[in-house]
Amino acid sequence: MRNIIDLDKSLFRLINQRWHNDFFDWLLPVVRHANYSVPLYVFLLLFVIVNFKKKAWPWVLFAALLPAVTDLISSKLLKGTFPRLRPCNDPEMADGLRFLLSYRPQSSSFPSSHAVTHFAMAVFFYFTLKNIIGRWALLFFLWAFIIIYAQVYVGVHFPIDVICGAFTGSIIGYILSYIFNKKFLLA
Repeated sequence: MRNIIDLDKSLFRLINQRWHNDFFDWLLPVVRHANYSVPLYVFLLLFVIVNFKKKAWPWVLFAALLPAVTDLISSKLLKGTFPRLRPCNDPEMADGLRFLLSYRPQSSSFPSSHAVTHFAMAVFFYFTLKNIIGRWALLFFLWAFIIIYAQVYVGVHFPIDVICGAFTGSIIGYILSYIFNKKFLLA
């Protein structure tokens, strides 16, 4: 287990301290902010409502339910079970840490709630919309990856936090998309 933690910290230092540039220093703190995703959510909401009318409402309900479910699982269940200092609060990581936010989160680092939520949404959007928008649905995964990469880049999560969060979120998103597609299916 110690080898995994050492590898995790080494990868964190690589992303946070070595792979940086002025453009990412400006962009990634903005991208990981909750408001960044609002235009995507509004677009998807309008897209589904305009194209599917009454059939859209179960999809809207499921999409709105996802963040509540992921927050319950990641923030309430997992973070309480697996306490871990965030890199920005870990004295062992202080040397050379590049912290790019104006506030310091105090909750447990494991798992990343951003990763759980955004991957759950990406998987749900992918499996419920891929028959409608085709290959464009793969962009949901790119969007989620950029957000979780930003979490490590700005100094609030270790790579294992976001990888496990992405895995957890993918499972949640898949289960909810499976249930939705079995009962409602848009297309």
